[in-house]
Amino acid sequence: MRIAVIGGTGLIGSKVVTKLKAGGHEAVPHAKSTGVDVVTGEGLEKALTGADVVVDLTNSPTFDEAAPDFFRQSMGHLLDAGQKAAVRHFVVLSIVGVDQVPELDYYRAKTLQEEILAAGPIPYSIVRATQFMEFIGSVMSWTADSDTVRLPTTPIQPIAAQEVADSVAEVAVGAPLLGIHNIAGPEVFPLDELGRITLAAGPDSRTVTTDDTAGMFAAVHGDVLTAKDDATLAPTRYADWLAAR
Repeated sequence: MRIAVIGGTGLIGSKVVTKLKAGGHEAVPHAKSTGVDVVTGEGLEKALTGADVVVDLTNSPTFDEAAPDFFRQSMGHLLDAGQKAAVRHFVVLSIVGVDQVPELDYYRAKTLQEEILAAGPIPYSIVRATQFMEFIGSVMSWTADSDTVRLPTTPIQPIAAQEVADSVAEVAVGAPLLGIHNIAGPEVFPLDELGRITLAAGPDSRTVTTDDTAGMFAAVHGDVLTAKDDATLAPTRYADWLAAR
């Protein structure tokens, strides 16, 4: 099976390409560095020619009000090129609970991406994942100074990027779901507690202060970013992932 992985050089994309190749598939990574620009459409027709499946792992360069335009433009170009190439399956990676946080520009943008895909001409699958373990450090940096990290108590269910990639690859080689597949890590933590665990593993002398107004995740209400009963739980626990870094 020939699979075009758009955004195939990034954190998840590179792992998806490796996983697909190990399974005997012809997985081709595409990105700006390979001459493919999803915003302008440059290089897409060539990239998708002969592809059975498109996996879209591109991301908006910003998390602000510009994000919806990125996904509107990129999905338009990808769906047009995919239809012309007779692509049979279009896979997108999204976020568990993404449609439950309209307060966040980026989450509204990802919801728009899902809606455009579902209304499009190509059979599709959406893989929604919880927050990546690899991004916890970045989340902490948004509200940190030299002594303190301020974090809300928002429930988070972190998952390792490799396990996200494995799930995306598995979905990509299967029949289109015409719906959503949810995946998550095995444990739920309040974000402030997750920060304390992360600093302790450092070691890091900073302390975590609980602040339910701090950072992007302060806008999240309740446990909407955690998995529900229909989700597949990956096995890697956060402490084990930290220890293996």
